[in-house]
Amino acid sequence: MNGEAIQTGVQLGLFSCRTCGRVSQLAHPVAEGTPLHCPRCNTALNHTLPASLQRTWAYTLAATILYVPSNLLPIMSTSSVFGDSQHTILGGIEELRASGDWLLALIVFVASIAVPMLKIGALLLLAVTAQRRSRWKQLERAQIYRMIDAVGHWSMLDVYVVVLLVGTFSFGGLGSVQPGPGLLSFGAVVVLTMLAAGSFDPRLIWPEDTEATPSDD
Repeated sequence: MNGEAIQTGVQLGLFSCRTCGRVSQLAHPVAEGTPLHCPRCNTALNHTLPASLQRTWAYTLAATILYVPSNLLPIMSTSSVFGDSQHTILGGIEELRASGDWLLALIVFVASIAVPMLKIGALLLLAVTAQRRSRWKQLERAQIYRMIDAVGHWSMLDVYVVVLLVGTFSFGGLGSVQPGPGLLSFGAVVVLTMLAAGSFDPRLIWPEDTEATPSDD
């Protein structure tokens, strides 16, 4: 760029509306904390989503806490002429493996164990580095965010796979299958990770040295 420093939207006083896409520019100084809005659609203008990091932390920590009972508590209880029993996700995976259903066992493991754990780990990484205003591997962290966002469109597949696992236990008229508390915890983990990913503002990956205030102009 011929040795010229690259200026950011914050430094130039530019603000993009999240609703209509209009770019507004700060034309004159305003008092800090003054609420300003898009002149086209009246959406509040901010360089980053308000309280983005706080919401991301709250949803991610809640998902982390619920991830433990989702794997330890039974996802279903079965009743048959042979007795009553309870099954966890890990127990169901082992039963599928033992019965020779390797492919289904692998699908359940990836969707129900590996993917939620990796999503929580990635969200914690993004939250910690954004909290510290770190400039460490910003491009790689942006790629991680895009991956989480892409996976988010398929997040409910995790719950569907667990329901599919429940459906593999069928006794006809000789028994019944009832959902357990682990299934509720697992569903909550999926929803919370989706909310955490949606709350995180990727612009926090590139912290600004100076902050500007939005304008209607």
